[in-house]
Amino acid sequence: MADQMLQLAVGLSVGLLLLLLLILTALYLWRRKKGQSQYQELLSPVPSVPACSTPVILVSQGSWTMPSEIPFTLPPRFIAQNHRDVKNNEQDKKEEENMRMEPRREILAHRGSLSLRSWFPVGSVLAGLYSAPPLNEVVAPPPGMASRLCFSVEYRHSSEQLTVFLLRLSNLPPRFHGNIMLVELRLLPDDRRPRQAKARGTGPDPEFTDCFIFQVSALRVLHSTLSVCALSVEQNGKRHVVGRVLFPLEGELSQGGRVRWRDLETEEDTQCSELGDMQISLGYSSSLQRLSVVVLRVRGLQLNTEAGVCVQVSLQKHTQLVKIKRSCVVKGENEPNFNYRMTFKLRPQHLDEACLKFELQEPSNLPSEPPVPLGVLVLGPFMYARGPQLQHWLDMVNTAQEPVKLWHGLRRPT
Repeated sequence: MADQMLQLAVGLSVGLLLLLLLILTALYLWRRKKGQSQYQELLSPVPSVPACSTPVILVSQGSWTMPSEIPFTLPPRFIAQNHRDVKNNEQDKKEEENMRMEPRREILAHRGSLSLRSWFPVGSVLAGLYSAPPLNEVVAPPPGMASRLCFSVEYRHSSEQLTVFLLRLSNLPPRFHGNIMLVELRLLPDDRRPRQAKARGTGPDPEFTDCFIFQVSALRVLHSTLSVCALSVEQNGKRHVVGRVLFPLEGELSQGGRVRWRDLETEEDTQCSELGDMQISLGYSSSLQRLSVVVLRVRGLQLNTEAGVCVQVSLQKHTQLVKIKRSCVVKGENEPNFNYRMTFKLRPQHLDEACLKFELQEPSNLPSEPPVPLGVLVLGPFMYARGPQLQHWLDMVNTAQEPVKLWHGLRRPT
């Protein structure tokens, strides 16, 4: 009987020890988890602004504006005294406290929960009285006559956010000085809908104070390209493409917030590729479910024969070939003008899974032999194209009012 009681006492002791260890372990883990959550980094929703830009405050998603009033408060006043002064002036302090107690109570009653150790709201500062220097005095464009875009990019790994600051356009052509300037941004290849910003004023150097935030992972951002398109809008609403900037982000995010200048690439400045370039116009009507394609002209060809060239256009859905159309043969020209128009039936739900393949061909002298391919070009969504080819397709989808015309370089057929 004594042995059984001893075994029972030992078992209860071991059980209580194990229960105590479990309670202590759970308490330690809970405190550790609470400490980690308590000291997590607090991410400000307002991205940092480069030093070159004017002071701005984020008031809505994707836009920056200057506030009309800035709250102004006074910090508490602390008087530093040594130990001797405290002893010598102890009686004086009591008398002064008794004399000041009554007015202080009135102040505290008037200001509610505020005390003398808190911050006192004094009023507000009118921002209009302290205007910052204009942007053209802070950000001087580099020398040259090319139209340029001034912007800044910054990536935050903790929140996986890419922040793009638009600052200004510079050296615009005179024909655009009186028009409204718009800028459309996309993060290729995934971003299909453009973000838009409107310039503050007109003239050769319109300014922006806009910020755009893209949610993109750290692995994905290294393979992304920032696409910026500058548009000039006339009074009748007609838009003209001033130029584009394609900014690959790989290797450019180490210096966050640095101001960057990039030349706007226009159709006239685009250099010919090795095999030549093709100018194509695309338009889509969702109501008619019709894709309109115009092959305008080709430049930069190096032809050794006078057999001429033609363009074959094929519509594809995934790996399925839907329809093929071929233009007439143009002979004896290194820069042939085709102006070949064609239409394809395409439903709106198929715009993300279809593409157009253009193939420049040289017909053979023998009818039995197939034509010789000189260069190919693919326009389509992110599943098939990248860079300017993807940009052209997205512009067509988002601009249903009028066709979009652009030059593209030909690549070697596979």
